[in-house]
Amino acid sequence: MQPIILRIDKEDPSTEDEGISAVARAAVIAYLQNPQNPEWQTWASQAFAKSVRRANPKMFAKVLEMFPEQMISEVGKAQAVGLPPLPATDLPKLIAKLQVSGTELPKSDEALVASVNIVLNKSLDMSTGKAAAQAAHALFAWLTEARPTIIEGWLKVHAPVGIKQLPRNEFDRLSAQASGPVIQDAGRTEIEPGSTTAFVLCAES
Repeated sequence: MQPIILRIDKEDPSTEDEGISAVARAAVIAYLQNPQNPEWQTWASQAFAKSVRRANPKMFAKVLEMFPEQMISEVGKAQAVGLPPLPATDLPKLIAKLQVSGTELPKSDEALVASVNIVLNKSLDMSTGKAAAQAAHALFAWLTEARPTIIEGWLKVHAPVGIKQLPRNEFDRLSAQASGPVIQDAGRTEIEPGSTTAFVLCAES
């Protein structure tokens, strides 16, 4: 699986959408740093499983010290870093002890909009961490299918990612216009198997 670490500052938290966007960007940024790595190739050919873990500022700094080559994804006040894929049994102790559950951030009335937007099924009432993992799935799936010229243009403007959390009827209506695959959850945590959770919507597909 690919571990993604989200910095959670309880004293000055980011918004939920900023955190979700930062995690999704971190997942693909880590991949794009070295896409020819055989570990990435093996991981990408499967279900590209992800694990979003939370870290307070002190622990997040320790993660960056352990993986200094990994680029940080920043969106507003949110910071996240994606790591190369590892078997769950091979996670470094520092990463393994970071919690997966309990990742919640405050919601905001301000829309986070970009040229590439991840649409989330708000009706599923996913936790911040779960929504972030699904957003990362959707963005990576889009990346593997989008035309190279679109990806190049997106990267030139520093890969902005907007977040739209929509009720089920609007989510289903817009899914017909999705710019990439509509993600279905395996149902291992929080929601029912086969639930449609996220997709990418952009100006060009």
